[in-house]
Amino acid sequence: MQWILSKRRRVEVSVFTFLVLGLVPCAWGATKYEVLHAFGNAGDGAGVWDSVTLDGQGNVYGTTSGGGGTGCNGQGCGTVFELMPERDGKWSERLLYAFEGKPDASGAFGGVIFDGNGSLYGTTKYGGTFDYGTVFKLAPSPGGWTESVLHSFDGRDGFEPWAGVAVDPIGNLYGTSPDGELVYELSYTSDQWTEMVLHHFTLRHDGGDPFAGVILDQAGNLYGTTYGGGAYDAGTVYELLPTLTGGWKERLLYSFCPAGFPCADGAVPGLGVLAMDPSGNLYGTTRAGGANCGCGGCSSCGVIYELTRGPHGHWTESALYNFKAGSTGFGPGAGVIRDKAGNLYGTTISGGSTQCGCGVVFKLSPQKSGKWKYIVLHTFVGSDGAQPDANLILDKRGNLYGTAATGGASGAGVVFEITP
Repeated sequence: MQWILSKRRRVEVSVFTFLVLGLVPCAWGATKYEVLHAFGNAGDGAGVWDSVTLDGQGNVYGTTSGGGGTGCNGQGCGTVFELMPERDGKWSERLLYAFEGKPDASGAFGGVIFDGNGSLYGTTKYGGTFDYGTVFKLAPSPGGWTESVLHSFDGRDGFEPWAGVAVDPIGNLYGTSPDGELVYELSYTSDQWTEMVLHHFTLRHDGGDPFAGVILDQAGNLYGTTYGGGAYDAGTVYELLPTLTGGWKERLLYSFCPAGFPCADGAVPGLGVLAMDPSGNLYGTTRAGGANCGCGGCSSCGVIYELTRGPHGHWTESALYNFKAGSTGFGPGAGVIRDKAGNLYGTTISGGSTQCGCGVVFKLSPQKSGKWKYIVLHTFVGSDGAQPDANLILDKRGNLYGTAATGGASGAGVVFEITP
């Protein structure tokens, strides 16, 4: 299928080559869009391909894939940063750590997540002992933050992880390796971290290229998507369940495109994590497929989908919204998040402004009729960010926070907030 992008062809866009200046951002509806920080100055990092996270005081934390120093051929190896709200309404940035490359780490594409003790965990695509990527920890200390590499991938146990990690209540970490075709767990025992491969994907049967990270339900089961593979080579949604013998069992929940091209149900899941509602139903996006053709040749533009949990382990997929070319955005690169009212929020990496096609932020709301209403909350124009390619997050007041990989004042990406 020509519209399915190979992982080898996924372009890591140079964050310094995309710059659109002098344009005025526009927002639709009664929402306010604000750039909290634009990267690219004073070695603060560049290329924000991942989500951010919040602490209890409303500070924002994230990573950049490049910048931050002179390592990695002079381009910088990436950073971990904190954004802090000030009394005057502005935000200040603090660089928590600048990666140094092999044997440390470099190229953070998956963001960071807090554990219960205030430490941050994340992954890098490169660096480590074998230069195949790492899982790292940043722990707060009186003198700042201390970084440690918890695991260096060696190629046999995975390499070049794209997504970050999920953490369970007892501190175990879970992640994916698309090039290694696997899901892994890192557990801390006997004063050291030990990696265990939970599942190896077999492409045709249960999926392949697990770019997206995983989420956990209350029972400790893992859920995720694969970019390709499956019964129809258009990607899958899967579940991993712990067994009584200490192993893990994979259950394939859905293979996209059973009806064949043009894949009205969607194809090629987005790279962000899934969302789950209180009933255990799952929500996500696909980058291609759907009912609307016209996003390059005869490629379709993607969908927002729901997987409904049924009796006897059966799941039903339905396309809640079909993206289309033009001002409303298309090609969602990441997944969606869900608020308590059941509204879904996400981004597209393409479409929107006719001046640059830099993507949009959207909201999808359930209606009493059973249908869903799609609204564009913000249209990127380059100077305010471009190519948003990561899941959004919500704070307790309903404000949205997200990132754009490129664009902004220096072309190196931004962190933004949308307030209702």
